[in-house]
Amino acid sequence: MKKFSLYTVVALFALCSCACGGKEDPVKPQPEPTPEPGPEVFDATLWTTTFDKSRDFARTGVAFGKPSTMSPNVVRFTDETFQTVDGFGLAVTQASCYNLLKMSAEDRTKLLKELFSPTEGAGSSLIRVCIGGSDFSMDEYTWCDKEGMANFAVHDSENRYLFPVLDEIYRINPDVQIIGSPWSCPRWMKMDVAGNGNAFNSWTSGRLNPKYYAGYADYFVKWVQEMGRRGYKVLGVTLQNEPLNHGNSMSLYMPWEDQRDFLKVVGPAFEKAGLKTQIMLFDHNYNYDNAAGQRNYPLNIYADADAAKYAAGSAWHNYGGNVSELDNIHASAPDKGIWFTEASIGTWNYGKGFGAQFQEDFREIMLGTLRRYGKGVTLWNLMLDDEGKPFRPGGCSTCYGAVSVNHTSYSYASVDRKSHWYDIVHASVAVKPGAVRIGTKGHTANGVTYLAFRNPDRSYGVLFLNESSSEQQFVFATDAHSVSITVPAQAVVSATWKD
Repeated sequence: MKKFSLYTVVALFALCSCACGGKEDPVKPQPEPTPEPGPEVFDATLWTTTFDKSRDFARTGVAFGKPSTMSPNVVRFTDETFQTVDGFGLAVTQASCYNLLKMSAEDRTKLLKELFSPTEGAGSSLIRVCIGGSDFSMDEYTWCDKEGMANFAVHDSENRYLFPVLDEIYRINPDVQIIGSPWSCPRWMKMDVAGNGNAFNSWTSGRLNPKYYAGYADYFVKWVQEMGRRGYKVLGVTLQNEPLNHGNSMSLYMPWEDQRDFLKVVGPAFEKAGLKTQIMLFDHNYNYDNAAGQRNYPLNIYADADAAKYAAGSAWHNYGGNVSELDNIHASAPDKGIWFTEASIGTWNYGKGFGAQFQEDFREIMLGTLRRYGKGVTLWNLMLDDEGKPFRPGGCSTCYGAVSVNHTSYSYASVDRKSHWYDIVHASVAVKPGAVRIGTKGHTANGVTYLAFRNPDRSYGVLFLNESSSEQQFVFATDAHSVSITVPAQAVVSATWKD
């Protein structure tokens, strides 16, 4: 006879009780889960960074006041309108991609969302990309290093570094736009700087041989098309980065006469291919590097109607001269756009500290170009490591990235956001692509500069720079309500609200 243990008997009894009509324990109702608190909603939102970083892109809210106000600090918007803005961002160089890909996927995504996400971050919407190699790539190359345009193909370096990062950026913000710039044409297209037609087989310096104008125009067309095929939106291209700089590790001398003549070839090539990509001239310094015969570089090209019709405008760097040169450019060609495409920070200017550099660049680059009809700003190198690497021999060995990553930390986890990061996030969070700069009248304060914009969603965005040692108060009044904005001493404030 089979024996049963006491445990077995108890178990069978329990089973029988259930099967034979025994009552089950009633199911206890579960409490509704407590919903996660969403982001607090304000009438107006401010982001503040002080030069001492005691407030670090701090977000605060302001409630609307009455539409009519007798405050002596009142500011009103006028009907005057100026330029339309494309956006703000950083250069996604190959060096930046190398460092970003060293990070853990979680840390990289978090950082990129903080910069690019329109809902979870600042919403940066404009980046600069090198067409081929640069002084911040892993090698010198173009997309056609073997002679003949039949050999045009995506360089493997882009598949390894650039495209994975761009793909992630576009998953975060599919509306990001690109400005592309080449550091050199393929070497087989170069001739000697004197222009005698002699082959010049060097990445540094040289000049584009006119017999290859058509081939190089085709190169630009194919590059834009390939980027578009991958889902990347190319707003514009410059025909040469720093065309008056002979000394960069990758470079090409392109005086205005050459760029004018090449524009007459590349412009029709874009038209024939149906490309809407804009062509931006110059892409160099306010002082034209003091090169003989090169002052007013883009204006000289605009003077030729057959070339000018293909130019959307000009692009600028600030390594020489003063932003006031843009007053001359706009006054002489008010129908042409202006973009600021490159500035660097490094050991030569950052020794005075974060606050001084942030103050100077927000005044001279961000507000300085925007108040002179600038349509967008890109700054140089999204990310370098804490030794300024990687860079090419002969390139900048003393540059900092907008983000500096500690290469000795595990998974490149430790980052330091420098002044260029704050320039871009402060502008991006309040001034959206398609925004129009608008006029203001009313209260001003010594040491305070501000510019106002109307975004495509009809919200307002205002950028403030307070260089004074005292807090300042402004009340922006519309027909619907008023917004009281406190701007701390020695600070940048971005404000946005919608009627």
